[in-house]
Amino acid sequence: MHTFEVRDTFLLDGEPFTILSGAIHPSRVHPSDWHHSLYNLKAMGFNTVEAYFTWNTIEPEPGAFDFTGFNDIAAFIDEAASLGLWFIARPSPYICGEWEWGGLPAWLMRDHTMRPRSRDPKFLERVANYYDHLMPILVERQITHGGNIIMMQIENEYGSYCEDKDYLRAIRDLMVERGVDVPLCTSDGPWRGCLRAGTLVEDDVLATGNFGSRSAENLAALKAFHEEHGKNWPLMCMEFWDGWFNRWGENVIRRDAQDLVDCVRECLEIGDGVNLYMFHGGTNFGFMNACSARHTHDIHQVTSYDYDAPLNEEGNPTDKWYGLKRMVHELYPDAWQAEPLIKKAVAIEDIACKERVGLFNVLDALSEPVCSQHPQPMEDLGQSYGYTLYTTTIERDTAPDAEERIRVIDGRDRAKVYVEGTCVATQYQEHIGEDIKCVLPAEQNRLDILMENMGRVGYGHKLLADTQHKGIRTGVCVDLHFITGWEQRCLPLTDISGIDYSAGFVEGQPAFHRFEFNLDEPADTFIDTTGFGKGCAFVNGVNVGRFWEVGPIMTLYVPHGFTHAGTNELVLFETEGVYEGTISLRSEPLIRHLDQEGVE
Repeated sequence: MHTFEVRDTFLLDGEPFTILSGAIHPSRVHPSDWHHSLYNLKAMGFNTVEAYFTWNTIEPEPGAFDFTGFNDIAAFIDEAASLGLWFIARPSPYICGEWEWGGLPAWLMRDHTMRPRSRDPKFLERVANYYDHLMPILVERQITHGGNIIMMQIENEYGSYCEDKDYLRAIRDLMVERGVDVPLCTSDGPWRGCLRAGTLVEDDVLATGNFGSRSAENLAALKAFHEEHGKNWPLMCMEFWDGWFNRWGENVIRRDAQDLVDCVRECLEIGDGVNLYMFHGGTNFGFMNACSARHTHDIHQVTSYDYDAPLNEEGNPTDKWYGLKRMVHELYPDAWQAEPLIKKAVAIEDIACKERVGLFNVLDALSEPVCSQHPQPMEDLGQSYGYTLYTTTIERDTAPDAEERIRVIDGRDRAKVYVEGTCVATQYQEHIGEDIKCVLPAEQNRLDILMENMGRVGYGHKLLADTQHKGIRTGVCVDLHFITGWEQRCLPLTDISGIDYSAGFVEGQPAFHRFEFNLDEPADTFIDTTGFGKGCAFVNGVNVGRFWEVGPIMTLYVPHGFTHAGTNELVLFETEGVYEGTISLRSEPLIRHLDQEGVE
């Protein structure tokens, strides 16, 4: 049986060991591609993989656990082991990771008295129940049990959030009580304030640092913190940021490959280990993208999590991969290396739309109505992600040609407002609440408000802000008074198979557009959404992510695991009434340069 220890350096089987690790998140890479990504990590010369696990997908509803598909953690860890890769597990209830609400399940918000990510007993009880199901998978795969997990992390970047050491100890204890006995660590920014708040150095838990440049300076700061507490520990960068994530309305962020290689080399020449964040970024499938917190305006992140990583979104090597491979060979000439696995993607031009249907005509196939006096937030309706439709009737109080004033009070993130089926306003974030002036065409008028949850913050001080509760939180006013008598429909769009495309299409309304394409065998491809406004796409019934005409990324990646030989179905749910009669599939992503950045 192998051993792993943290002394003044890392020891594997009693011998000094340099951790050469790369981050791959199983929830962002199709399971059929896990081998491809892990093999390419090994082939680059690295010896370890690091992964988060996403609580919100594993326990989508309280007490309902799913360890299949993207959540088959056992299979992912075992695949790494079969390739001879060691494993660093980061099983925190909160992961950040630019993942929706940092991986916390949105159903925690249904208890308005609970404070997540704190020592609140109600929160810790939920974590304990989650760990009851998660930890048995990890414990039996620890190196101490003959497996490949060499280290586990407590929480994640807590020093960038709070300084409650008793909470950190509670998370540690929940892990240890369930059999975790490999070395534990924390990871935080490498400056003193962050390390002081987020570590358990006083409890002999290894403190690691997160950074992406100035390796000598950052490792020196980490070493100084260790020494301040009498520790002679190995120096490790747990997140070496080799690229960055991207947001709607902003140009794609790139990092020079040679600059990265030089900085990683410096980190390894000084320290004892590095974990590239990310090695393979992958994709925020479905509605799992997060957003960045900014004052009153949250900046929502795109579907692609390419991250400008050593492997691109599809999982193929980039210039960074080849540069890092050469660097590893120079520093560690005995490291095993090989040629990478490379996939091909297919392109199909001008696929004609088979049929389309308006959302308002197929509501019964997608949802059950919920009635209440005042509109309810998404979470209180038992919904976590997607869209919520609020419907009521409003009476005209003015002359037939005079304008009425409508206001949506306290809602997030984006509102599409319709009167008698005509869109009268689109409001986003802090603009929700501004006057909507329109002429009501009848004595009694149907009012529909389609609210979109565009993703909750994944990091920072707004994690528990009211703005992370989606839908309409207070109400809707006409003139100066709140309107009552609402019908609400939850539209998580987890199943669109019951849609009747003969039910009718209306220009200017949200709609489903259905296409078909044929493949000789399963294949990767990229959906070119140019000419469509905003929404999400489904391939053979699976939500592959959001698109938005503001860019910069105009394609959606489809892994071969979502396709099959023969006829495949592609459905775009589009909310702006902006669409084309045909759509194309491309063999590579389409990225637009934006002369002006920002989204209002």
